[in-house]
Amino acid sequence: MDRRGLAAFLRGKRERLKPQDAGLPIGPRRRTPGLRREEVAQLAQISVDHYSRLEQARGKHPSRPVLNGIARALRLSDQERTHLFRLAGQAETETGTGPAEDVPAGTLRLLERMNDAGVIVFNGACRVLAWNPLAAALFEDFSALGTQDRNFVRRYFLHPDPERRGYGMPGVGRFAGTAVSYLRVASTRYPHNAEIRALIRDLLAGSPEFARLWHDQELRIEHHSHQVLDHPAVGRLELDFEILTMPDRDQQVVMFTAEPGSPVYRALELLRVIGTQDMTV
Repeated sequence: MDRRGLAAFLRGKRERLKPQDAGLPIGPRRRTPGLRREEVAQLAQISVDHYSRLEQARGKHPSRPVLNGIARALRLSDQERTHLFRLAGQAETETGTGPAEDVPAGTLRLLERMNDAGVIVFNGACRVLAWNPLAAALFEDFSALGTQDRNFVRRYFLHPDPERRGYGMPGVGRFAGTAVSYLRVASTRYPHNAEIRALIRDLLAGSPEFARLWHDQELRIEHHSHQVLDHPAVGRLELDFEILTMPDRDQQVVMFTAEPGSPVYRALELLRVIGTQDMTV
């Protein structure tokens, strides 16, 4: 049971949940953002003292019925509910100490055949395991990086070149938020993994932007969405991204695509020809 992680997650979700979303009146004298602790306890059908202790990292192991009640009260998504149970030590025992790093041969053949999409394979800790040439042209030549740096979240927030930090995504893009959420899930699933713990420590110390996302306790994993990317060679790209999950390996296949025949699609075709050449020189 991760008492501190559970406390922070519960507090963050409670403070962001609007009273009207939980079927409660707003009231004229509401001083706390979101719901009050006693309101969550009432909705979860548990004692206020029990819930308060969980938020203060002082509670005992909550039972599955208690967790189900809290998940219902806080309107948690399926992903957030799974995360809640893992934080409380109620998930099934993991057989490994970290996410898998070997990519199945069939997945590698898929990357070879997809020429009009940038495709990357991540593991649960956002380590880049495989990619196709267009993905390297979109982001960077991952083969030139050391093992530690071949991590999308690390490069997104801590890229040594300020102009390449964020990979040209304005602000904190949707995809970056999803990647941070995957890292949050991995930190709970593999609490003793040295690589994941070191990565989170470095990101918290080196990126205020990451620290804000991390402490917000938001868990948002989008499998289908859009992402804007300002590329130094071909300009602004509005891309769709699709994430296919391989749950048995804790790996994700991420595809960046554009509508065939569109200006962005033609820009991707040009980028495939340019490859990883630096056209700004």
